Amino acid sequence: MIRSSLLRPLQPLLPVALVAAAAITGCLVAGLAMAQAPDGGARQPAAVQADQQFLDTFHRGDYAHLQEALESETVAYLRNPNDAQTAAHVGWLHMWRASERSRLEHTPATITDDLVLARKYFARAAALDPEDARFRGFLASAMLAEAQIDRDDVLRQQGAAVMQQAVKDWPAFNLFTAGYVASNQPADSEGFRQALELQWKNLEVCAHTTLDRRGADLDRFASAVHGATTGTRDARACLNSATAPHNEEGFILNMGDMLTKAGDWETARKVYALARRSPDYAQWPYREVLEQRIRDAQVNVATFNRPVVPGQKPATTIMLGSAFSCTACHQH
Repeated sequence: MIRSSLLRPLQPLLPVALVAAAAITGCLVAGLAMAQAPDGGARQPAAVQADQQFLDTFHRGDYAHLQEALESETVAYLRNPNDAQTAAHVGWLHMWRASERSRLEHTPATITDDLVLARKYFARAAALDPEDARFRGFLASAMLAEAQIDRDDVLRQQGAAVMQQAVKDWPAFNLFTAGYVASNQPADSEGFRQALELQWKNLEVCAHTTLDRRGADLDRFASAVHGATTGTRDARACLNSATAPHNEEGFILNMGDMLTKAGDWETARKVYALARRSPDYAQWPYREVLEQRIRDAQVNVATFNRPVVPGQKPATTIMLGSAFSCTACHQH
């Protein structure tokens, strides 16, 4: 009753305001959608051009110009909202901005809005292309992040269910995704232990073998992984590629960080050293980060488990909380 009485003086104005808002929005969308194909599904030149800008920006690790790439991809999306790839790229750019927020001198509270928007666009991409299990994995990541922000247990359970299906649909890709997003949990928690186990399982899936959890047979893994996946769909998830030129090195850096955080710094050193086997290691922009990780592995057990003080940036953190949480795999 109180709300009704407060709104009553505005009610005569609401239809006018809504019509005006709809007209403004309609003009904007109509102007941007003029190039949309009749069926809404064909990729357009603007989308292809935006894709190239996105990849160029991402591969340079050019976080400072992320907004320009996001603007281009969003324009392309508004012209054709039925393009799954464009929707996913908008989602990835929002996720990148939130994930590598430690690059910013001051992190605004509104950075969390990027995670909400990432969820929206990954949900759209997954609905448009349900065969692409990557989209479901990234959607689940965004859902879990948003659930953590909102302390929403229902959304957390929904995100976990989506992630479980994504892992089932493409283990080689989404085992990493599922474990990576949980690497910020306390090292002594069951969630973190499961996340670390997913990284081991990812290595096993890629190499078609089983591995000792103390790293006794990592040489066998290094010898087997290329032969096991080359020429298959899993090569995109397990090896370096044009899209992720340092996928192998980035995966190893994260897994070593997780092992270090778990207290197993000796095995972490063995895992870190695997990155040196990559044929692209010499060109990896973050190779010195990894070499320093090997030197500091024992010390970093405490460093990676130190509570984060609000408003302060830790000098060293696990890969997930770093300024290279995405670009460790994707930057040339």
